[in-house]
This record gives sequence, structure tokens and C-alpha cells, in this order.
Amino acid sequence: MTDAHGARPPDRSAAHPSLVPTGRHRPDGPADLVDQPGWRRLLAAARRSLERTGGRLDTTVTLATPTDDERLVVIGITGTHRSTAAARLSVRLGDVDEHLRAAHGVGLVEVLAAMAPLRNRPSDLKREAVARDAVLALANDGRHAHTAWYAEWLDGLRRDGTLTRVVRTGLPFGDVVRVLDALPAADEPIPVFADRVLEDTKALTDGPLRGLVLRAVATWQQAALPVDGERERALWESVGLVPDDLASQVLVLNVPATGGLLGRWLTEAAQAGVPIRVTLHQLRLAPLTLNCDEVYVCENPAVLRAATTALGAQAPPLICTEGVPSVAVHTLLWAAQGAVIRWRNDFDWTGVRLTAAALQRYPGAVPWRMTAADYLPAAGTGTALLGTPTRTPWDESLSESMRRAGRAVMEERLLDRLIADLRAVGAR
Repeated sequence: MTDAHGARPPDRSAAHPSLVPTGRHRPDGPADLVDQPGWRRLLAAARRSLERTGGRLDTTVTLATPTDDERLVVIGITGTHRSTAAARLSVRLGDVDEHLRAAHGVGLVEVLAAMAPLRNRPSDLKREAVARDAVLALANDGRHAHTAWYAEWLDGLRRDGTLTRVVRTGLPFGDVVRVLDALPAADEPIPVFADRVLEDTKALTDGPLRGLVLRAVATWQQAALPVDGERERALWESVGLVPDDLASQVLVLNVPATGGLLGRWLTEAAQAGVPIRVTLHQLRLAPLTLNCDEVYVCENPAVLRAATTALGAQAPPLICTEGVPSVAVHTLLWAAQGAVIRWRNDFDWTGVRLTAAALQRYPGAVPWRMTAADYLPAAGTGTALLGTPTRTPWDESLSESMRRAGRAVMEERLLDRLIADLRAVGAR
């Protein structure tokens, strides 16, 4: 066939390896193009562009350092010669679409979709934004929505992309909100709590739901995410959930009691001046009453060990929390109705927060060696004071002294004074 001047139009297919035999391969249809070296990168670039723009064909894709096969494909599409020295080759997707329709009867979108579904990223982003807004609206209806820690937790989920992953995976975020709304619990086993709130005893055993709740509780308690089972237990117990009533324990020295088998054990251990470790399971076997007018509480086992060595059976009742108080600690102390609870922790921000919480929790609690006068003599050296500063309502000058000194003071550095206090009480 010739044009109006009698000339034959150029045969674009002659330069196009997908349309003529090359000695290597003759395709049966457009789906075979992806297997051809000249088309593989071009189709991949076209897919990226179409997905990014929502299917627009009025854009251009570029191939860097093109191969000879790719150069011949571009020449066949555009009808324009491209030098073998060209470092980059560009082609309009509209031209690729027209070429495929002329050669195969289907357009670029159809060819790519036949290989794998095409995403519409602008549409996906809009849909995700709407879904994120719905999740946030749900979260903002929660019981804790107006607290600072809750806002900090949600902001962290937004900033690191967790909310987007929640939307994409279809995680029922309402379950997270329901769990948080039900906290703190009343020292409830986790499976029982999960069954009551979510009707699934294993809902908080593993998986993303558990991870999101733990992250929220860590923010609530101003604690780091747990890296081991013991710290995770402490975090759950800080909001009244008990992972295991055998793992929840309290270390005691000279705490006489009445009530069941445990009351007898505690009394006999106190008479001998022998430390004893008590589990939450044991504490729940029978009602217990501590037979003492005052109880001393420390954070570190080194204090209790030193009191055992120095005073033995002459030491006053002493309970060691071993960090964040467990449910077992709280259960035992509630059995000391009417007793004065003399409480102390390390001089760091976590320690003073735990002391403040204890003074608020127990009507009979008073600080033990937790003043600025106790802190300052030992604050010249020590580890750096890290974390978020907090108030010390029982002695406002303490938090200010800690900020100025910038040093943490562990209980072990006050050991002589603490043992002297205990010796004086035991001698009365």
C-alpha cells in the first residue's frame, strides 16, 4: 500500500522485535512481552508510573543505560531513530499504548493487568486516609482519650506508620480501645480479662493486638517496651492484669501473719529471721492478715539481704518489690490493714514515680529516706539521671534537687543508713 505520493510508509514493525521473528523468540501474544529483554524494564517502568499516577497515559518513562534490545523497542514504538550512544531513552506511555493496540489489539493497561493487578496508589492513599480518620475517631471516643499519655500513644502510632499498617491489615482497632477502656483491672488473670472484654481467652496471648496494648500501657506507665518476660509481667501487673499467679511474687523478711498455710509459713520464717518468697497463688489460698504495726518497703534485694545478714530475726518487717511492685506485693500489703507502710525506691525518675503511686495507693504509706536531704549527700557521683522528670509531692525540693544534680542514686548507696534505721526499730 502507498500514500498519496506513491511512497510506501515506513514499516515500524520491522524494527520491533516483538512483531517479527528474530531467531530467538516469536511471541504468541502481549503477555509474552514481559519475557523479552527489550520490553521487560519498559513495562516495569510503565507499571510504576501508572500505579503512581492513577493510570495516566500522558506521562513519560525513561530507561537509563538502555540495552540494544531496549533501543530497538523504543525505535519501533516511536518510529524515531535512537543512537546506540544514547545514555537515556524516554517514551510517552500514550505512544506505548497506541503501539500495543495497533500490534495486539489491547492497550498498555490491559497488558499490564493481565500480568498482575495494577494498583491505583492515589486512590489507595485516599482510602487509607479515610480509614485512618475512622480509626482515630474510634480511639478518640475511648475512656482515656483526654489524658496526656493516650494522646502521646496515638501520636506515636501516627508518626511511625503503625496506624497505616493497622488499616492495611484490617486489624480490629476497636478491640484495642475496648481493652484500654477496661483498664486498670482489679488484679485479674489475663485470660479471664480477655474473655470478659473480648470474649476470647487467648486474645492477648500473642499477635498485633497484644503488641498495641502493651505499647499503650508502656506509654501510660512511662516505661520502655518490655524486652523480656519479667518486664512484660511487671507492665501487665501495673494495670492490674496477672499473666501468671505463680510468676507474680514478693520477697519478704520477718512478716508474721495469720491465715491458712501461708500465714504459718510467714510466722515461722519471721521467728527464724529467714527471707521467704511468696507467690500470688499462695496469697490467694486463704484470707491473710499481717500481724505488725509497721512495714518497711524497699526496691532492691540487696537491702533485704543486708538486713538479713546484719539483723536476722531482729529486723522489722521488710518487703522487697524488686522493681515495679507486682500484684503479689500489693496483695500482701493490703493484708497489712492499719499498719504504717514506710516506702522507698531508688532515686531515679521511675523510682520517685513508684513512690508517689504507693503513697497515693495506701492510706498508711509514708516515705522512707526519700527526701532531698537523703538524696543530696550521695548525688555527687553515679549514673546519669535519665527519663522524664516528675514531681515529688511529699518533698517538692527533691525533684528540683534531682534535676539540678542530674544523677541517679540507687538504694545500695544508702545501705548503711537504711540498715541503721532498721536496727533502731528492731531495738525498740
